[in-house]
Amino acid sequence: MSDLMSWAAAIRDAHLRIAPYIHRTPVLTNTHLDSRAGASLFFKCENFQKVGAFKARGAFNAVMSLDTVSAAAGVVTHSSGNHAAALALAARMRGIAAHIVMPSNSPTLKKQAVAGYGGRIVFCEPTLDARERTAEAVRAETGATFIHPYDDNAIIAGQATAAVELLEEVKGLDTVVCPVGGGGLLAGSALATKWLQPGARVIAAEPAGADDAWRSFHARTLIPQSGAKTIADGLLTSLGKRNFAIMQDHVDAVLTVSEAEIVSAMKMVWQYMKIVVEPSAAVALAAVLSAKLPDADRIGIILSGGNVDLDHLPWQA
Repeated sequence: MSDLMSWAAAIRDAHLRIAPYIHRTPVLTNTHLDSRAGASLFFKCENFQKVGAFKARGAFNAVMSLDTVSAAAGVVTHSSGNHAAALALAARMRGIAAHIVMPSNSPTLKKQAVAGYGGRIVFCEPTLDARERTAEAVRAETGATFIHPYDDNAIIAGQATAAVELLEEVKGLDTVVCPVGGGGLLAGSALATKWLQPGARVIAAEPAGADDAWRSFHARTLIPQSGAKTIADGLLTSLGKRNFAIMQDHVDAVLTVSEAEIVSAMKMVWQYMKIVVEPSAAVALAAVLSAKLPDADRIGIILSGGNVDLDHLPWQA
């Protein structure tokens, strides 16, 4: 699906479909951060979303759009992060099984979240190949529908609804900035923005230590992630194929930021906005404050999530 109007219809349908199940998260502002950026900033707070991250949007759209026969067999995915919890919750709300393949070294908090939402966890070795092979084995055994964490049309359309709400609430944005890992949120945000506010720029923000999107964007070919190292653990994965194609067509720039810039931005959000965000969410603000952003007056920033281990904050020794 490449035509923007076809995507617009899918996003509109997704927004109606998931409305009963998700939070319409607030858009917040902060005068101190405005002065730091030299622009008016509007923060779409997906840290207040179900499961604490935007991932609930895509998961609910994917699960609730399954036909009855497919849904009866359940769903399966591989994820060590927020998608795992989101899919488990969405499946529980529909009353179907969720089989979640997780690397054996997944954070305890993530495993507890998935189990708490009723997901059946299947552990595997901490490699992408092991995750994919294990998920395929579970799919073959159970007949469950595989739902990719980001390289999936229903997921992309669901994630797009965060930007839809932002653009509905705040008129006249000239720039929308969001973090990029696998690219579900970025692809959805780009499609929604170019549909609803065609003149606005879409900027992807990425850690310099996990810069496959930046490299792929400039090479105009998909370059897999390798040797990624960043505190923004939600952005470690490689960019998806269809996500990359959408990025090439609808994203205006990809900016990278240092670990120090991520930590600084995260601390600012905690200190001045009085809300909890995870490092991956802070990457977008870090890009805005980096002086690399083209001139902008009204900037929408998607704070992607707020799931952080309070016993291991990045500014603690």
